[in-house]
Amino acid sequence: MNRKNLRITFIVIINLLMTMSVSLVAQDTLMISDLGLLPNTRENATPFVNKAMAMMEGKQNRILYFPQGRYDFWPHHCIEKEYFESNTYDINPKRLGIVVQGLTNVTIEGNGSEFIFHDRMQPVTVDSSSNVSLKNFSVDWDIPLTAQGEVISSDAEGFTIRINTNESPYIIENNKLVFVGEGWKSALWEVMEFQPDTRFVEPYTGDAQALGHGWQNYMAKEVVPGLVKVYRLGGFKRHPKVGNWLVLRHSTRDHAGMFLVNSKDIDIEGVRIYHTAGLGVLSQYSENISLKDVKVVPNKAKGRFLSGHDDGFHFMGCKGQITVDNCEWAGLMDDPINVHGTCVRITEILSSHKIKCRFMHDMSAGLVWGQPGEQVGFIENKSMRTVGFGTIEAFETLNKEEFTVQLSAPIPEEIKAGAALENLTWTPDVDIRNSMFGSCRARGLLLSTPGKIVVENNCFQSSGSAILIAGDANYWYESGAVRDVTIQNNTFEYPCMSSMYQFCEAIISILPEIPEPDSEYPFHRNITITNNTFHPFDYPILYAKSVDGLRFTNNTLIRSIKIEPFHKRQAGITLDACKNVSIKGNEIEGDVLGKKVEVLNMDPKEVKMPSKEYFKF
Repeated sequence: MNRKNLRITFIVIINLLMTMSVSLVAQDTLMISDLGLLPNTRENATPFVNKAMAMMEGKQNRILYFPQGRYDFWPHHCIEKEYFESNTYDINPKRLGIVVQGLTNVTIEGNGSEFIFHDRMQPVTVDSSSNVSLKNFSVDWDIPLTAQGEVISSDAEGFTIRINTNESPYIIENNKLVFVGEGWKSALWEVMEFQPDTRFVEPYTGDAQALGHGWQNYMAKEVVPGLVKVYRLGGFKRHPKVGNWLVLRHSTRDHAGMFLVNSKDIDIEGVRIYHTAGLGVLSQYSENISLKDVKVVPNKAKGRFLSGHDDGFHFMGCKGQITVDNCEWAGLMDDPINVHGTCVRITEILSSHKIKCRFMHDMSAGLVWGQPGEQVGFIENKSMRTVGFGTIEAFETLNKEEFTVQLSAPIPEEIKAGAALENLTWTPDVDIRNSMFGSCRARGLLLSTPGKIVVENNCFQSSGSAILIAGDANYWYESGAVRDVTIQNNTFEYPCMSSMYQFCEAIISILPEIPEPDSEYPFHRNITITNNTFHPFDYPILYAKSVDGLRFTNNTLIRSIKIEPFHKRQAGITLDACKNVSIKGNEIEGDVLGKKVEVLNMDPKEVKMPSKEYFKF
């Protein structure tokens, strides 16, 4: 080898060594086993993880690595902290399993491990951190915080269920079914019914209809350990089917599965959330969140039909880009995805520039709602019309429910006490693609944000409406009038709209709560529903209230005969107080029921529909 070649070889080796050195610095891995925690021992992982997180403080580009196996997290030695979590009951302090706080460029690599939690805990919290990756682990409980039972017999008086007492220990207390766990006990308060083969919510059952209204005055008695007779004088208005499974809801939503707060650039990938004490992944006042290959589903290996206690992914007051790709939800006791902001009521006009506001829903109280420099919108709550905008100059918390806002410019004259205020700074763009919305207790996808929204290449099997676009300043106070929504290339299968829940007026339900809608001032704008495939068994396909710029085009509707129609609406498309509506290019296969377009509180001339279109007035 000549001197030139030796020099080239030397340079290559030096560059390779430098690259490896940089890689090692960039991938500074901390093995949880090096701290003394081994998998499959059932030793409490909480203090070891707390120590690991403390070692990461002030460091960059660190990976906390769990060798594959089972890790148990107990509340003993856990960090406890007060958090006011949106759409979660104010039960504080929260008990935290894994806490990423004040860190940058951190990865938690589970390597396919099982993280098993005990008692009431919040598995993962990311607080005031950036560039955080959560990868390749599952979250579950040995003793879940919701129970289930198989219906094995039924008679005129009631029915008998088989309960796995290893995972759902219970007692009969004052003739009621009460579940007991690791440090808690709670009584049954709601029942949902699932089919064993399809794992769909039983059609027509909805919320109270699994047993019919008035079922709560039931009585329970133990036949033998694990077999419980549930009965009522005169029987129930509806009895569950033998062979079906009942999800027996008894606890409350007091901790999220993952809580992301005041953070940015969060990636969650390859995670399985089999159970939670509340919302699955709750993101609050955070920016740029990506969830890929994340599943909130029942743990079939344990024979479970239930997964999360409430919503799967919940985004409140976020901004930047939310990306959901190749995800799945099933067996939830609420909605797979909910994206919204929080409106507050203006209770007093203190001066031309200052107002007093109040959180109107108890699961919003305590939030830090605004910061100086953020943009707000003033909403007249009867018509839900935004009558002006402003900038926060000062924000002062008075108590958990109330605060004052000082504005940089005068408050619009139309705004009086009773109107609402919306924070417009914390509003994200949303991409939801290639995902499976399985059968859950309520609806599929809830969207309330003025950012750009794309819903593409997903499959919906929701028990209620597949997609709900709402918004209100009168009940839930979940804000966010949409301005740019594209819903395309999705499949809406049976069982969409096979049971009734709140706001379920059609497979796609656009239903802001507006006491006095004004067609001259629509609440939502620019919603395009195109190139989708629907499989309706019933009439209502689309319900839209207060939309300016609605397009329902080039969709394929294929009649399903899975179950009999039941909905009160007899129109395929219902339009209420809308403007600039286009319906065209839609194709029909089979005897699709919803041929009629019903128009309410608006001029029919606002609907552009060619004469050859399947739908008719």
